[in-house]
Amino acid sequence: MARDKKRKDDNIVIGYLSVNARGFGFVTPEDAEPKKTKDLFIPADSMSNALHGDKVKVKITSDPWDYYDPAGKPEGRIIKVLERATTTIVGTFNTVDVFDIVEPDDARISRRILIRNAKTFKNLKKGMKVVVEITDYNNPIHGIITEILGRSKDPGVDILAILRRYGIVEEFPQEVREIAANVENEPSKEEKAKRVNRRKIKIVTIDGEDAKDLDDGVYAERRKDGEYFLGVYIADVSHYVTENSPLDIEAFERGTSIYPVDRVVPMLPKELSNGICSLNAGVDRLAMACEMNLDKVGNVKRYEIFPTVIHVHKRLTYTAVNDFFDKGESDTLGDIAPMLSTLRDICNLRKKIRNKRGAIDFDLDEMKIILDDRGRPVNIVKRERNLAESVIEECMLAANETVAKHMYDLQRPFIYRVHEQPDSEKIDTLNTLLATFGLHINKRNDGSIRPMDIQKVLNKVKGKYSEKIINHTALRAMQQAHYTANYGEHFGLAASYYTHFTSPIRRYPDLIVHRLLRETFSRDSSSQKKSRKQSEKMKEVLANIAKQSSERERRAVDIERETTDLKAVEYMQRFVGRYFNGVIVSVTKFGFFVELDNGVDGLVRLSSMADDYYIYVESEFAIVGEVSGKTFRIGDEVKVKLIEANVALRQITFTLVKKLIKPKELIADVSSEGV
Repeated sequence: MARDKKRKDDNIVIGYLSVNARGFGFVTPEDAEPKKTKDLFIPADSMSNALHGDKVKVKITSDPWDYYDPAGKPEGRIIKVLERATTTIVGTFNTVDVFDIVEPDDARISRRILIRNAKTFKNLKKGMKVVVEITDYNNPIHGIITEILGRSKDPGVDILAILRRYGIVEEFPQEVREIAANVENEPSKEEKAKRVNRRKIKIVTIDGEDAKDLDDGVYAERRKDGEYFLGVYIADVSHYVTENSPLDIEAFERGTSIYPVDRVVPMLPKELSNGICSLNAGVDRLAMACEMNLDKVGNVKRYEIFPTVIHVHKRLTYTAVNDFFDKGESDTLGDIAPMLSTLRDICNLRKKIRNKRGAIDFDLDEMKIILDDRGRPVNIVKRERNLAESVIEECMLAANETVAKHMYDLQRPFIYRVHEQPDSEKIDTLNTLLATFGLHINKRNDGSIRPMDIQKVLNKVKGKYSEKIINHTALRAMQQAHYTANYGEHFGLAASYYTHFTSPIRRYPDLIVHRLLRETFSRDSSSQKKSRKQSEKMKEVLANIAKQSSERERRAVDIERETTDLKAVEYMQRFVGRYFNGVIVSVTKFGFFVELDNGVDGLVRLSSMADDYYIYVESEFAIVGEVSGKTFRIGDEVKVKLIEANVALRQITFTLVKKLIKPKELIADVSSEGV
């Protein structure tokens, strides 16, 4: 389009506002405008009354041609808010002069809220955390308090405030509570009689010590011909949570159980999640079985999927099973010790199969925050996966793949778990980094890559100093896995068919998968032979469920990450002024992030490095001193001093002391041979 022939509406962009804590923001164009893909910078004084997340209409205020010029830096002014993303705000109550106000916890909302109904709360005091419903978005924002959470320093209030900010209410609605209170304590004789009886099989559950919602049990044996039998038995939640019931509607709304750092917010009431649905040892439970016959190398040859009744023989923990794997002691395990050895063998075979396919295994440390009884962080430890966890993981992966292929072959409407190809530009960025280590990921003619190509790189650096950096960067290049009603492959698992079937107590898509399977068991030919019109309508319903489930999953991840970050920063406050060694894990134009041994990371700002003027060299993942030539790049080990741990902003700030490892030493830790 010629510059002098632009239509008037080419100066208008519709998109979503992302606000920075410093007051300015960016608007990302919505998908409906394919020509307009560049973010617009919005100065602080051009926000109008928009808030973070709002859908807005923006007028381009810089030269409009900048919007189409790859090197341009377009700016805009918000002229209208089209959709509000925020209707409630969590913050701290205070009074200024004669006005009652609330200071929002979210640093991206810099405007105070004028409160109209503070006098109606007799127990409301300064410094209390409250929930506010916005009644007027104009300056100043007006609102009314709808809930008092408690004093800011009271145990658990900080986490509760985060939950409310995301719209999470822990308590179930009255109607749901009443239904849950009246749910049966054990399966009825009539229902058990309808099902395949697997009560005599010595099924075990293997979970963490504090787990209460046990939704998967396993059984395995090695046959005389050297082949294997693997049974995976999943709690039949779909029997108790029926379609469109109050329990179902609430589970759909929640989407998933959430695991903040100090609590569990379950998808289902405890009477179901910890009671009748949980595969507790020593009692009869309804389950959905996926029984698989594996050949000598672990491939699934035959399978059956059916509703069953089981009686879990023993509840085991990861710790106990791992001790058995490590030490071979079986005194407390009795007659199930041989089965555990068989499960380990199956795990190893399945891993080999996935490895041969090219499945990607990111070996990344996880932080675990240890809290005292008042919710204060007392330690941060690394959580490492053990063999017992891998055994269960491989069993669940096998069942999920089997169920997905089963439903695909039936060509029935279904919910798949899909993971798309990495973004091509992000792979280019990853290759730029890999080049500094003598590595490269080859693209195919169509620009795509195979999972195996990434797997080879990760295997190449395994155990090397550069492993953490490359794992982190490769993970950032990946797309987000999501749910969909359309068939698709799972890139990370290198799986042609995949779904989530094994956790219906805590994930809504798994519950739906069980329902869809149940329909295939019906002997009623009319229910099996649905018309194309009915199938298309069902696919629309499933598409909506998939979209909602994906959104709820991302919300849960954000909450879990934010609560972990909160407690990590709170823990680090006691170490302000102390010195640490760490690794540079990312570099930006305003500084670089350093990760410590305990998994906590923080920022070294370029403005704090006064010995030179440093320039960000994006292609080298480095900053370089203009005069001295000093270079700090991703992967360098540095010594830093902790100068601030800001709980409100969830930010840790370091100053640089010195670099500990030269780039050449780092690059030399892998072969220069390309992949």
